[in-house]
Amino acid sequence: MPTLVSAPTRIEAAGNKPKIIEEFIGRVNSGTAAVSVARMKSPPGWLEPAQTPLFDEYTLVLNGMLRVTHSSGAIDVRAGQAVVAHKGEWVQYSSPGPEGAEYVAVCLPAFSPDTVRREE
Repeated sequence: MPTLVSAPTRIEAAGNKPKIIEEFIGRVNSGTAAVSVARMKSPPGWLEPAQTPLFDEYTLVLNGMLRVTHSSGAIDVRAGQAVVAHKGEWVQYSSPGPEGAEYVAVCLPAFSPDTVRREE
């Protein structure tokens, strides 16, 4: 039988400004370790610490623009576009534009503070 996820859980975000993370599926909200699905809303000028995660992250931008900085440069991902950050790659996410960004992130396996490996 399918399982209804009636509401997300808000999770504290890393970064220089408050960002909203609403986890629908994952370790916190549904006890799922295989995958996480979360909606993110980051304000203009938001920047999080760089990371080298132990999971693949698939990101679909719904509104605004998300910048993904990587070891060879940066990719600006706009509404209607997606990006894949591969396990073990150094990446840093930000929303430098005036509108911020709203996006959905899917992590395989599920996101966890222990496997994101953020820089101090």
